[in-house]
Amino acid sequence: MKEMPIAKKSLGQHWLSDDGALNAIVEAGQVGGEDTVLEIGPGGGTLTRKLTERAGQVIAIELDKSLVTGLQKSAPTNLRVIEGDILTFDLTTLPPTYKVVANIPYYLTSRLLRVLSESNNPPHLCVLLVQKEVAERVAAKPGAMSLLSITTQFYWQVSLGQVVQAKLFTPPPKIDSQILKLERRTSLPLDVDTKQFFRLVKMGFAARRKTLLNSLSVGLRAGKAETTQLLEAAGLEPRTRPQELSLENWGEIYKRALPLL
Repeated sequence: MKEMPIAKKSLGQHWLSDDGALNAIVEAGQVGGEDTVLEIGPGGGTLTRKLTERAGQVIAIELDKSLVTGLQKSAPTNLRVIEGDILTFDLTTLPPTYKVVANIPYYLTSRLLRVLSESNNPPHLCVLLVQKEVAERVAAKPGAMSLLSITTQFYWQVSLGQVVQAKLFTPPPKIDSQILKLERRTSLPLDVDTKQFFRLVKMGFAARRKTLLNSLSVGLRAGKAETTQLLEAAGLEPRTRPQELSLENWGEIYKRALPLL
C-alpha cells in the first residue's frame, strides 16, 4: 500500500484507505464511464484511484498545496488535479450532469452544502462522507428538523448510506462517519422566493427553544395576536417549535407571512 501523507489537523484531514468503505462511496455514487466526477479534498488519493477506475473524468480539487504534486504524479489521463478552494471554485465550468463524490473535511460540510445547493450549475448527485451526526441532521424528519435539514431537503432528495467507523481513518476522528447521498430535485418542492423563504426559516430557528409564536413575532415584527392568527391560518398551533415543522409547513407559513417579509 502507498504510504499516506501526514494528515494536517488544521485542515481537518483524516485519511481513509479501507477498501470496503471506499467501494461503498463509489457504489453510492453509481459512478460509470459517462460520468464527470468532482472530488473535493482528495488527500492521499485512495478514493481518487477508485473513481478514476470507473469514471470518464475525475476533477480533484485540493486545497493543500503539499498534496497536489503527489496526486499529479503518475495520474491517469482521466484525472485532472486542481489546487484550489472548493468554496470559491467556479462550478459553471463543469458539465451540467456532473457528480460530486468525496470524503470531505468535517469543518467544511455546512458551507459546502450551501455552495452546492445554491450554485447556478449544481451537481445532479452528491455522495459525501461526513460526520454521522451531521448526516443524521441533514436527513432528519419533522420533530428533529434544523435550518441545515430544511435548507438541504429543499434542494435535494436525501438518503443515508453506510456508516464508516472512526477506527478506519488515519488518524481516527472522535466520531464515526456516514455516507450522505443527495439527489438534486428536478423541481423545487415549494413555489417561493427562495431568498424570502429562507429569511423566514432563519427567523423560526433563531432560538430553537422558543415557540414559533415567539420567534416569528420578533422576526416579523408583528404582534403576538397577528402572529397567532397567521400560524393558525397555516394549520399550526402557535406553541409549535421550529424543529417540528416539515417543508410543507414552512410553505404554508410563507404564504401567510409574505406581506410581512
